[in-house]
Amino acid sequence: MPRVEANPTPPVLTWARTSSGLSPEDAAKKIGIQVGKLLAWETGTEKPTFAQLRKAGAVYKRPIAAFYLQEPPKGFEAMRDFRRHSGVDVGFVSPNLTQEIRRAHDRRDWALDLMAQLDDHPKDFKQRLRLNMNIEEAATQVRDFLGVTMENQNQWKTQAFNQWRLLIERAGILTFEMTTVGVEEARGFSIGAKPLPVAVANIKDSPRARIFTLLHEVAHILLDSGGICSLDDRGQDDSARSETFCNQISGATIFPREALLHSDIVRRHARGRSEWTDQELRGLSIQFGGSRESALVRLATLGLTSQAFCDGRRARFRLEYRQAEAERKAQQDKGFVPPHQLALLSAGPMFVGLVVENFNRERITTSDFSDYLQIRAKHISEVQQTYAGFGE
Repeated sequence: MPRVEANPTPPVLTWARTSSGLSPEDAAKKIGIQVGKLLAWETGTEKPTFAQLRKAGAVYKRPIAAFYLQEPPKGFEAMRDFRRHSGVDVGFVSPNLTQEIRRAHDRRDWALDLMAQLDDHPKDFKQRLRLNMNIEEAATQVRDFLGVTMENQNQWKTQAFNQWRLLIERAGILTFEMTTVGVEEARGFSIGAKPLPVAVANIKDSPRARIFTLLHEVAHILLDSGGICSLDDRGQDDSARSETFCNQISGATIFPREALLHSDIVRRHARGRSEWTDQELRGLSIQFGGSRESALVRLATLGLTSQAFCDGRRARFRLEYRQAEAERKAQQDKGFVPPHQLALLSAGPMFVGLVVENFNRERITTSDFSDYLQIRAKHISEVQQTYAGFGE
């Protein structure tokens, strides 16, 4: 049988590989060819077969039609920021993180299209933060922007993450959860494009840590700041100052100053003692719905603990995070999250709601529903039921 060659656009092949975060060597290995052949495709001196092009499309997560564009698409940009642990090479972005970034961009574009089909419009909010703002005033603005009260928080208990997420989306910010990236590489990132900016947390993190991440990204969106986010916020450059500000805003939003100072745990704590026990931090975490680390950051912001104690305890927390992530991975290997639940967690209630509503009004097909949420058609009814009960 003669060899049937495809005729993709060479620069588009190069763009598809580089925008997926793959080196020529890694891409060639995944496709199952020699690196020299891949480079020959990208220069146009050789052509792949249709079977090879389909394999490249699967590796790069691109439809075959994309390879026949006349030139590489424009408009996909690197993330404005992403929260990382200190010690991670900020210049490295793994293929998985690259694909999560791309997926977040795609979902935002799709959400705008789905809204238009429903004659709906995203909220065009005017709220902005400034880097020189008083932390307490800025956090009050964030809480007002989200419409959250302490009465709300006291009622949320185990549903705190879902409830914060719903408030953020009702304010006009999409929320997604990345599913393929380790917490060590990135805990979150944001897309500041307006309207309909995006805040993303890592599903592998604990729910309370994800609350801190989402609010951290909300602060970045309202601050309209760029740069790479890191958990190491001790530097003096603009990026570190922005990180410190967003960390403090996140903590102050979860733990309002007056409510925290008048809590029984803080009132019983010995005045002037900078050390806080695990029991105390855990109690604050449960009462306010934030993580122990975010409670500690907040206490440091208010001068209720020393920076040395805060740094030491946060280092221990990060070790616990790595251990917890390994345990969660081991549990996932034994079982799995049902596909309809994972679809809702990953895509978020606003995006899923747009898909469900368009489907119910017959604006999109069953195939469209499956494509938008990356789920098999047999799970559609389960997605609809789970979405209806989200946050309850």
